[in-house]
Amino acid sequence: MEGYDVVTVGDEKVGTVVGESGDYLIVEHGLIRKSKRALPREFAHVDDGDQQVRITVGKEIFLGSPELDGELDERAVAEYYGLAQSATAPAGSAEEQAQRAGVETAVQERARIREGEPEIEKSPAMLGDRTAGVEEQRREES
Repeated sequence: MEGYDVVTVGDEKVGTVVGESGDYLIVEHGLIRKSKRALPREFAHVDDGDQQVRITVGKEIFLGSPELDGELDERAVAEYYGLAQSATAPAGSAEEQAQRAGVETAVQERARIREGEPEIEKSPAMLGDRTAGVEEQRREES
């Protein structure tokens, strides 16, 4: 794949593949002041017939990615393209975050409701009494 032109979906050439490193293509960009950037393979579609790599991100996004200064920082590139958790982003799913926070997860809530233990909370006064008639409904169901 080395030597393949890298083009956007709008047929703009943004560089040439000069190497590969794991899940990344190393793309060189520029004529006079050349720079190298890593592109995740998830965003690259190889066309061996035309010797091109078509990328599914825009030119501005690609050119805004971290420049390679020697070693490839896979974590930084993955974070830039949204493929990894950043240091400031909450880790894990909403379910995992709820468990860490001690909040009842959706799965736990559904299980509790199936077991017939609905937790009825009273609404704020301005919304009225949302529990009105619940006891009567329970008696009718029994």
